[in-house]
Amino acid sequence: MLSTALRNVLAHKARLLTTVLAVCLGVAFVSGALVFADSTAAAYQAAASRNFADTAVSVTAAAADQPSPLTDGLVHKLADLPGVATVRPSADGSATLNAADGTPLRVHLGSNLGVAYVPGQDGEDARYPLVAGHAPTGGDEIALDQGTAAAGRFRLGDTITLATDGPAMTKRLVGIVTTKDTRVSAGGTLALFDRATAQQLFATPGHYGSIDLSAAPGFSQYALAQQVTTVLPAGAEATTGQALARQQAVYVGTLTRGYEKLPMVFAAVALFIGSFLIINTFTMLVARRTQELALLRAIGATRRQVVRSLLVEALLAGLTASVAGFLAGLGIARVLPGLLSGDGNELPTGALVIGPRPVAAALFVGVGVTVLAAWLPSRRAAKIAPIEALRSAAQPAPRSRLRPLAGAALLLLGAGMLVHLAATAKDAAQDNLDTALLGCGMLVIGLVMVAPVLASPLLRLTGCLTRRFGIAGRLAQQNALRDPRRTAATAATLLISTAMVTGLAVMGNSTSRALDHQAAAGLGADYVISTNTTMSGIDPAAVQRVAHTPGVRTASAVADSTLVIGGSARRISGVDRDTVNDVMRLDFLSGSAKDLGPGRIAVSATVAGESGLTTGSQVNARIGRQQGFTKYTVVGVYQDNPTARDALGSRGEVQQDSYLPDSLQRILVRADGTTGHDLRAAVGDNPLLKVQNRTDLVHEAAGTVSNLLTLMYGLLALGVVISGLGIVNTMAVSVAERTREIGALRAIGMDRAGIRRMIRLEAVTVAAFGTLLGLAAGLFSAWALGALANGAMKQYTLALPGGTLLLVCAASLAIGAVAAAVPARRAAALSPLEAVAKA
Repeated sequence: MLSTALRNVLAHKARLLTTVLAVCLGVAFVSGALVFADSTAAAYQAAASRNFADTAVSVTAAAADQPSPLTDGLVHKLADLPGVATVRPSADGSATLNAADGTPLRVHLGSNLGVAYVPGQDGEDARYPLVAGHAPTGGDEIALDQGTAAAGRFRLGDTITLATDGPAMTKRLVGIVTTKDTRVSAGGTLALFDRATAQQLFATPGHYGSIDLSAAPGFSQYALAQQVTTVLPAGAEATTGQALARQQAVYVGTLTRGYEKLPMVFAAVALFIGSFLIINTFTMLVARRTQELALLRAIGATRRQVVRSLLVEALLAGLTASVAGFLAGLGIARVLPGLLSGDGNELPTGALVIGPRPVAAALFVGVGVTVLAAWLPSRRAAKIAPIEALRSAAQPAPRSRLRPLAGAALLLLGAGMLVHLAATAKDAAQDNLDTALLGCGMLVIGLVMVAPVLASPLLRLTGCLTRRFGIAGRLAQQNALRDPRRTAATAATLLISTAMVTGLAVMGNSTSRALDHQAAAGLGADYVISTNTTMSGIDPAAVQRVAHTPGVRTASAVADSTLVIGGSARRISGVDRDTVNDVMRLDFLSGSAKDLGPGRIAVSATVAGESGLTTGSQVNARIGRQQGFTKYTVVGVYQDNPTARDALGSRGEVQQDSYLPDSLQRILVRADGTTGHDLRAAVGDNPLLKVQNRTDLVHEAAGTVSNLLTLMYGLLALGVVISGLGIVNTMAVSVAERTREIGALRAIGMDRAGIRRMIRLEAVTVAAFGTLLGLAAGLFSAWALGALANGAMKQYTLALPGGTLLLVCAASLAIGAVAAAVPARRAAALSPLEAVAKA
């Protein structure tokens, strides 16, 4: 039987090709998502992590707002301690660069490094080996790492624009270095300054931000830390490298948790679609070989031998597909980051991380699911009596009454859960998300299980269209109705893919519209100049330069900070009451912005409702870094406004108490004829600042949703391809089973074009059936899940993307027609006499 199995594999290579390809895509779907998950998480860890492997003890200042006690004298004192191998003082911070074309370069939080080049006794800094030029020696010189220089298209001698936490400055590139810092290799930037310049930018002249020590052989980190502590001045503290690594691990784990979980959801979807297709493919494959298996029984093979023969074939096919699918999955994992990158918000990059999970998943899907898929139908085939080999026609599979009943129960239960969720859910809490996923899963599975029952009425409905193609259309409808179970199984993968694409498209379109409204709501200005982070500020002098830019009518500065009120932290915008109405569209329910001033604030309707405030109320609140609470008078209540945020205050008062005293975070500009390029020039081409018009703000707000949808569509596109393979398999089996019938049709006058048309219409009918059910499931799920999005976004309303839905329908029908091309050509090529004479 082993020899028989091997001969079957070799003799039916073409027949197994589509099966192997289907398994291969299922493996690629799963393994690619898992490798992407691991690689993305590792890249983010690298981008946020500093390597403490060579650091035994790190000395830092205890208070960030006090002058650093870390001086050259302390460096020499630490170097003389027993057990200290090397001492590496550093003055580090954040330096953001402009590329050669003037756009900000690789802006990532925590990955735009500015460091001091601190040469040792040999005149070189071992951490940053030079590969070209020389180290920076003056305040107007800078060195970059190779990756940053290449990404920015810089050469030695170029003038580079950069900023740390204030106005932009220019430096001349004099050196290029290499670095092992993972934050840089994962997509960040590295700028090196001479020691004095770095101290001036990131610490204070003559002082350092930290001093790292490595231990001599035989000294533990703890023992060295104890010695270091004895010589530290007041205001300095020592921490072991192990403790720093643990602290960092907690931070990085929090940062990357979402990037590990999200692709796992995609992998689960991949496993669901891929496994379903594999099982369906082998079910049809074994059904096609019923006579062959029965003949083996007739010549003496036992049931167990027949089953083993099929399992060996499945094992060989699964192993081949696993290897090919895993390699294809690596390609998918490499391409996916590019799909999510763009518009200056690139994902950190790095080497692919191939861990045990993707390999195990590839074997599980490619071998485990394939063998299981073959085992289930092979057991049924092995039970066929040997006399069945003498029958000339394949017998339809017996229908189960339990399956549609169980499917109906799951369908009703899933739909009930989603309806209840839509009626009661107020936000996207974890419990609600879990319930939504469970309800959607039960809804789709239930729909798949009852699909054979729904096939007859729906296919008769689509017959109104196919009958317009004459006898070929009528025969196509009858062929699809001949075995509703197989028709439903073929349409299942397309049903799942269409449901997911439809649901995502509806929710994505609704969310994008809500974000569009939210981003532009309340904005009366034409441009917004803002900082990349809340911990950086705009040079106050830039406001005057912007105001004097030709075409600018109003330039209103805004200071943003926090407001602690009613036990909650809110966002407060410090504005100029004389210009605020020119740049913000404020709808006051009571009071007015004209009454803003020291000790007087206005609050949004939400804050007023939650804190029980009205115009004229007195409230204790704290702005920014204020030590105690101050009594404020509420002078107005306005409709919620994302531009104004939760509260409005006097700009001078907010600036005084903000975390960056006297700083500005936004400039709202009313302009006629000026451009974003003019405004960027007015703020000195500062890479820390964003200059955006209303369209840019909307695009940025929708960027995360668009990227997520792009990723999901990319993954689900594989599901659509798998669906096409399922239709190919079904049509091939159908043509083989109806060889005599097709020959008879040719003999009585149907031409080859009519045969091809009949097969294609049958495939389109099956595709239309799956698409119709998928649309219904996707639309219903999107409606029910809208309650979760509405809780997080008040502007969320269900908005159907008509063009996208029409494209989904057209693409699904096109898939059916394309998938039937090869079987249709093969059917049309049959000789009438040979087909009729075939036993």
